[in-house]
Amino acid sequence: MGRINYLLDTNILSEPARLESSAKVMQRLAQYDGQFATAAIVWHELIYGCALLPDSKRKNQLQSYLSMLLDNGLMILPYEQTAAEWFAQQRAILKAQGKTAAYADGEIAAVAAANNLILVTRNIDDFQIYENLMLDNWFE
Repeated sequence: MGRINYLLDTNILSEPARLESSAKVMQRLAQYDGQFATAAIVWHELIYGCALLPDSKRKNQLQSYLSMLLDNGLMILPYEQTAAEWFAQQRAILKAQGKTAAYADGEIAAVAAANNLILVTRNIDDFQIYENLMLDNWFE
């Protein structure tokens, strides 16, 4: 496995499980295979979303996809002290500007920043409020 360069947000990591997935995202996932991880917060969002579904063929497919990600060695990075300190500082900066940070997105951003990773998300606008956070959108 190569060096981890990217932290995948929920909307990127879930794309292969969609019935019609983005060719651009799929190409990037293949291109950077072994160079990405996700955050425990993203993993929570995926498991939670799956758990909310009624028992069905679709739910079984999603559970199989999530298991496959783990079987293939997807690294799930924790929200730990360095990330917590980064997010606390960012929240204080934003509060001074009269802005409120979305908590889950802030934790995801913090994991990326604490690990010096590029956060890959479709929702660039949700993360541009943070200072010194590298972003990329694989849908473009």
